[in-house]
Amino acid sequence: MCAGVRRFLLGCCGAVVLLSACGRQEEPVSLEDTPPEQIYRQAEERLSTRRGAKDAAELFTEIERLYPYSEWARRAMIMSAFAYHRARLYEESRGAARRYLDFYPAEEDAAYAQYLIALSFYDQIDDVSRDQGVTFQALQALRTTVEFYPDSAYAASALLKFDLALDHLAGKEMDVGRFYLKQGHYGAAINRFRVVVEDFQTTTHTAEALHRLVESYLSLGLEADARTAGAILGHNFRATDWYTDSYTLLTGRGLSTEAPDERGQAWLRRIWRQAVRGEWL
Repeated sequence: MCAGVRRFLLGCCGAVVLLSACGRQEEPVSLEDTPPEQIYRQAEERLSTRRGAKDAAELFTEIERLYPYSEWARRAMIMSAFAYHRARLYEESRGAARRYLDFYPAEEDAAYAQYLIALSFYDQIDDVSRDQGVTFQALQALRTTVEFYPDSAYAASALLKFDLALDHLAGKEMDVGRFYLKQGHYGAAINRFRVVVEDFQTTTHTAEALHRLVESYLSLGLEADARTAGAILGHNFRATDWYTDSYTLLTGRGLSTEAPDERGQAWLRRIWRQAVRGEWL
């Protein structure tokens, strides 16, 4: 065996020994005999940085395992939900928060546990493309936060996020509707804009949806429906550029925007009655 090969093999053996030693040093330290308050402090230290959030959550969970039903376990449970959320491990965060609600539904932190469940869905909304299931789950969880804990410190934030989530759903409907309108598929576009007008009336997209309905109905030659959509737009959003554009389109064809056309579709007349007369039945 030549000297070069011998040196190479000896170096490899040395590296194996070194790696083995390093491996022994990285073996996790047992927490079996560690007091819960000490583990809790270790977890808080890890939680001070975002990179340590996952490690902190696992330490908090260890307190649950080693000292179940203790006061430290109760505190660690809600903290593990928070730490998992901070680490963006949303499913794990929901699991910890739901355990807290199962074990301690009447405790003060129950409201925060429910809010964390809602946040775990809400914070994933921007990552969703076509599937809006997460948005609907966020809406449901946010609504539960507001309804079950109306006097909590989280109710106002949950209500704001509820409105933003609704706006997100309406925005998705508008994106699809604009695509159909651009392609000349006016019936499909109308269906999308109708959803916004009927189901998302409080969002920022309603005025544009009404204007797009005017465009779509005029493209199909349905002037009565275009007039009614324009009348609703003028009553609720007269100061917007969307009404100005619709007014220009309608008056350019000799059509008024001051009142609905009774020959139009029933659903539009119903929206008019709701907006002007307050008739909801």
